[in-house]
Amino acid sequence: MNLIQSAKCSLMGAVLTFTISSSAFAQLPGSGITVQPGQINVDGENFQTIIVMKGLERLGYDVKPVQNAKYPALHIAAANGDITFIADHWYPLHTAFFDKAGGGEKLSRGEAMISNCAQGYLIDKKTADQYGITNIGQLKDPEIAELFDADNDGKADLAGCPPGWGCERVIEHQLDTFKLRDTIHHNQGTYSAIIADTITRYREGQPVLYYTWTPYWVSGVLVPGKDVVWIEVPFSALPDNRTTDTTLSNGKNYGFEVNGQYIVANKSFVENNPAAAKLFELVRVSPNAISAQNLKMQEKGEGTWEASVRHADAWIRANQKTFEGWIEKAIAAAR
Repeated sequence: MNLIQSAKCSLMGAVLTFTISSSAFAQLPGSGITVQPGQINVDGENFQTIIVMKGLERLGYDVKPVQNAKYPALHIAAANGDITFIADHWYPLHTAFFDKAGGGEKLSRGEAMISNCAQGYLIDKKTADQYGITNIGQLKDPEIAELFDADNDGKADLAGCPPGWGCERVIEHQLDTFKLRDTIHHNQGTYSAIIADTITRYREGQPVLYYTWTPYWVSGVLVPGKDVVWIEVPFSALPDNRTTDTTLSNGKNYGFEVNGQYIVANKSFVENNPAAAKLFELVRVSPNAISAQNLKMQEKGEGTWEASVRHADAWIRANQKTFEGWIEKAIAAAR
């Protein structure tokens, strides 16, 4: 081979390498497509949203910074295409939001990304043991309710659920159904503030009554069975004339159905983006991983969005094989 032939071969090799590299890049199914995530402004749900965002970025999508809104608005925005997906749709808790936004005609909801999410009412174990309190119905007794009176108005103060979250609809319905309006005040302030006040009261040795959910960091600070106890409801009672029995497999009835957290996305986007659709189908995160990350957020400097990004990156590194499997299957789905 002479010098000219050698040069031609080298040039052809370089062109071929460039072509293959360019082709490989062009094969990323999300190339040139913008994705707008949405999320309620609750730090405990940053982690799972970021994991989904990281997966979409690996597929080539241009993923924009998350937009925050309340759950009802998020569902409507996803139905209209103003946002692409939310990773914190609670089912069945958010069924009404899903249906009112257009249901299955405008929205896609696959399998649960996070399973076995519990909710309910808790009180401090000391008070529960001392007064034999096992059921929120016992707070119809003004003397029992007054044990949890934080503002001296004669009513129990329930650290509850802010408007627009979905859980507040269940609590409000149950306060009416169980005839507890005269003895319980439902505090619907900013959850982070009211639960911080609840924890302070507990640490001061005061009785506490609050609503929370799992996975979330609160149960890592006030540990059920050790510091606090779940209390039952008199019977199943859900809004919208729903007759679902909320009794759990252990025979306890805490008043809320066990939920899963789902990715809900704009249906048109899902139909036109099989790679993203496959990713949404595959992503799974364990409740234990969420709880551990949420608890870590309580450490100094770990409660920001940027810290949650670090936490998500660490989770992905620890689950690299699983994560890469999602990406490979998502790319294959687009071919």
